[in-house]
Amino acid sequence: MLRSRFFPHPLSPAALAAVTCLTPLTVAMAQSVATDAPPAASTTTQATGQTVTRASSAPETITVTARLDRARVQLQPSTGATVHAFSRKAIETIPGGDNAGLNSVLLQAPGVAQDSYGQIHVRGDHNEVQFRLDGVQLPEGMNVFGQTLMTRFADNLSLTTGALPVEYGFLQAGVVDITTKNGATNKGGNVSIYGGARDYFFPSAQYGGQYGKWDYFLTADYVHDRVGIENTTPSFNAPHDLSNQYHFLGHLRYTVDENTRLSLIAGVSNAEYQLPNIGGQTFPCAGDDAACVAVPGAPNASNLNERQRQITDFGILSLQKEIGAFSLQTSVFSRYSSLGYSPDPNLGDLAYMGVSQRAQRSVMSTGAQSDVTWRVRPDHTIRFGFQVFAERNITKADALVQDTATGQFVNIHTGNGRTGDIYGLYVQDEWRPLRNVTVNYGLRFDGVGEYTDQHQLSPRVNVVWRAWRGAALHAGYSRYFTPPPFEVVGGADLQRFVGTSGAAASTGNSTVRAERDHYFDAGIDQSILPGWHVSFDAYYKLAHNLIDEGQFGAPIILSGFNYRRGQVNGYEFATSYDHGPLSLYGNMAWSRAIGKDITSAQFNFASDDLAYISHHWVHLDHDQRWTASVGGAYTFFHHTGHPTRLSATMVYGSGLRQDSDVPNGGVIPQYATFNMSLVQSFRDLFHSRFLRTTQLRLDVTNLFDHPYMLRSGTGIGVGAPQYGLRRTILTGISQDF
Repeated sequence: MLRSRFFPHPLSPAALAAVTCLTPLTVAMAQSVATDAPPAASTTTQATGQTVTRASSAPETITVTARLDRARVQLQPSTGATVHAFSRKAIETIPGGDNAGLNSVLLQAPGVAQDSYGQIHVRGDHNEVQFRLDGVQLPEGMNVFGQTLMTRFADNLSLTTGALPVEYGFLQAGVVDITTKNGATNKGGNVSIYGGARDYFFPSAQYGGQYGKWDYFLTADYVHDRVGIENTTPSFNAPHDLSNQYHFLGHLRYTVDENTRLSLIAGVSNAEYQLPNIGGQTFPCAGDDAACVAVPGAPNASNLNERQRQITDFGILSLQKEIGAFSLQTSVFSRYSSLGYSPDPNLGDLAYMGVSQRAQRSVMSTGAQSDVTWRVRPDHTIRFGFQVFAERNITKADALVQDTATGQFVNIHTGNGRTGDIYGLYVQDEWRPLRNVTVNYGLRFDGVGEYTDQHQLSPRVNVVWRAWRGAALHAGYSRYFTPPPFEVVGGADLQRFVGTSGAAASTGNSTVRAERDHYFDAGIDQSILPGWHVSFDAYYKLAHNLIDEGQFGAPIILSGFNYRRGQVNGYEFATSYDHGPLSLYGNMAWSRAIGKDITSAQFNFASDDLAYISHHWVHLDHDQRWTASVGGAYTFFHHTGHPTRLSATMVYGSGLRQDSDVPNGGVIPQYATFNMSLVQSFRDLFHSRFLRTTQLRLDVTNLFDHPYMLRSGTGIGVGAPQYGLRRTILTGISQDF
């Protein structure tokens, strides 16, 4: 069992979740999650990929940092849930390393399916994934594609699924918790240049340091490429797909004393995208397409020039305090997120879709979160806390449409603003009635006051039983309450488009309501031999007002809607092996997600689809039966100053849904993509005390250049066909200093 340098006694094994491990290629060892946080005085070297202990000029400060880090982890345990933990070494080993997006890392966990716009689906849910930085949940934003959070900012991260304890609310398909890098354990800097095919150019820099009681870590990058959004055709290069992205993240901390710490995390993301053209459409209009408008001089569909810009800014200020038997972390945070869509300037949108719309949406969220742990007795730990978000949503649009009665072009301006709030309170008791049994039970009260006013009291209970050596069995039940997304079109806007080429497919516009779930989960994790782990997990969700999302219209903005009833169930199997320079992992998951009767935002759907779905169960558009990933890595010369690491991964999907003779009745063809990476490190290559490890890397995505489809362009809420990335070769060089 792994132990911290400063805390030789591990936590009670029953005090944490049943942990699924995928090896250090993609995750840390299971015991690292079931015992302590990573030692604060240890760092992972890029030269060897192994954790070594370095002498510190301020050991007392490092010791305090480690103790406070451990206390923060104990504030939010995942007792009974399933945790997939990605160590720093695991992140660096994945093809692309720190240059890979977070979605590429998370695809290595079981039950995670990939979709277009960089989306992932965890256990059959649509985007109900929350992101936390050092335990603090970020409010939802407007981003559909692009990565606001950079992989290189993470010291380690975890994905928690299953029957979640009561401290996790609002978005509950999965919890991605990122432990950020800090200046105390990541001193020094790194500069990197990465790029290659399709004009890919990705320079980045990071630097961390410590001065007395202060420590800081900063990272920034710039991304330029021609694969900003998935290709709409199977061709090697996507038409009209240039993107430019800027990212910055910073972490500043002040350790007041051994029991008190203040921290500030801030980030900025600014991304501009060209939207790929579909092509294949002709002008002038033909047939009885009511949305098609005759526009003199309109460009061919393959020459449209649509663009979208997305901005996200956020900040988190936290206070962590130890007071005797009490531990607490209280935080205030704010996030601003905006999206702007610019249509084709030559009215191509009007010609092919019946509306040319310049749209702007923004959400400003401000809130607070507090978590408290009270160690009452060795066998009882009480935890309680709250979360509250206050949000302001603003929507503006100028739409050019054609009046169907007069044939005249008409400009319609719409806009509205709405202020609302989301809140949650919880209390729970982690009880050990027996030495090898832990019961974690609690209550959570959630409410939403935005487009809908609803609330719910939710009981949750998890049991973990260490039945025999190396085994952990867990079972749990959680009642969930998921507020609807805060960007919903108002009914007044629909009436203004009646009698124009921009009229909605139907007139229904019931309010999107909160989803209420009964969630059951059970599984086992077993250590077979040192370094070899296997796990199995099963889950079932019974949903009322199940929330799904779709892209309707030209702007790539996801809008929410409800199925009156929903069911999601599945199974997951994972195994991993890690020994010396070799690490291997593999996992496979089966899932089914179905819904019945669309009861909100009906104007987005054709009347015949609504009629069919009201009486029949249909597959959700993101329902994928089989998902799998495997990988391995081997480090040659790992005992030397010039190790060579070879790694490879494979991602398999049986295909998302598409329309057949019924909505979502068909399946997109299955696919498997292979990626590989070769990394050569040199320690002290330039024989300079200012320049440390030098690293060269070669990454190949879709090694065998297999064209595969993510979306066919048909299905409920599917806006366009999209294909996976063809073979892409990228190289890079990075230098530590």
